[in-house]
Amino acid sequence: MDKILIEGGNRLIGEVSISGSKNAALPILSAALLTDDWNTFYNVPKLKDIATIKTLLLHIGTEIDEDGSTLKIRTRNPETTEAPYELVKTMRASAIVLGPLLTRFKRARVSLPGGCAIGARPMNLHLLALEKMGADIKIESGYIDAKTDRLKGAKIYFDISTVTGTENIMMAAALADGTTILENAACEPEVAELADVLNKMGANIKGAGTDCITIKGVDRLKPATHTVMPDRIEAGTFMIAAGMTKGDILIKNCPMHNLEALTVKLREAGVEIQAESASGGGAVRIKGNNSLRSVDIKTLPYPGFPTDMQAQIMAMMSIANGLSIITENVFENRFMHVSELKRMGADIRIEGRNAIVKGRSSLNSAPVMATDLRASASLILAGLAAEGVTEISRVYHLDRGYEKIEEKLLKLGAKIKRVKE
Repeated sequence: MDKILIEGGNRLIGEVSISGSKNAALPILSAALLTDDWNTFYNVPKLKDIATIKTLLLHIGTEIDEDGSTLKIRTRNPETTEAPYELVKTMRASAIVLGPLLTRFKRARVSLPGGCAIGARPMNLHLLALEKMGADIKIESGYIDAKTDRLKGAKIYFDISTVTGTENIMMAAALADGTTILENAACEPEVAELADVLNKMGANIKGAGTDCITIKGVDRLKPATHTVMPDRIEAGTFMIAAGMTKGDILIKNCPMHNLEALTVKLREAGVEIQAESASGGGAVRIKGNNSLRSVDIKTLPYPGFPTDMQAQIMAMMSIANGLSIITENVFENRFMHVSELKRMGADIRIEGRNAIVKGRSSLNSAPVMATDLRASASLILAGLAAEGVTEISRVYHLDRGYEKIEEKLLKLGAKIKRVKE
């Protein structure tokens, strides 16, 4: 098992390019189950979660031809329509194959994902929607067993905005008989990205990116070619890194149009953000100042402040001037990084869904342990700004969503290395 060592106190200066989006790539790769010829996807990040979905697709019988960040994928004659527990338990998003398997092959057996460290992500919204579309669903021995002659269009209202649920049902509806309307659908950019890919395949989807999506089912889909969007959470993490280290970073391939809620708060905190049109490729220059100001944060579904940036902004607020109140409205158990930040000297108090953060002039190095993906990033950020050497263990979480982050930080001037525990 690896750990990361960081000697803090160094300004980050230079250029960094943002990798493809994990949360966009996972459903896009799953969408390849809907066609029987070669799909080509560019800018696919090399991440642990991507490796997991590839392993699952190979288990099903999908063919994958990989060349760097380019994946060619086709599914002609699957060997199985089952997603086993051994694979699904390692990544809850594996359940994204349920919709495409059921709608194309009329049968799917997918393991229930099980628990999640940051809170409940129930599958019942997916299953209720599929049942409304005519699927026969049974849950036996920890598996969802679903079958259908052909799914039928239906009007579906999600009680809770669900990204994976919206994506799963959108793919299922693409080959359904008739029109499906999704109300209170997730508005995240990754949902709109998936709809774009499906439309390239010949689907008829309108409204993606809003809370009402209309899908007119078609009889057949064709393969598509698509470049995966840049990862907005990785971009946001590097923006905060610049702010916390008083750095000066040019972030290339930065999806600023998807980061408005974060950039508003960073500017409010005193971070300079300037688009660099001369650099091309969506480049943005981020400069940290000598004094960060505290800001209040409330996480919300997109276009609100992303829950996936809550841990990182908390690390920043721990060295900002003043008092910050951070409210987590999306997941009920996403403050596990707090105890580790406190080990580094952060002054944080939890009251229900609120974290009250009193900024300090600096953090201290300490041995800490990552508890989930975004918590890992917050500890990296804290280590970059802390005095002394910070040791972060269980960094396998980090590899799920950040491609070669320590290498990118090293090129920016960070003193960071990965070692075996």
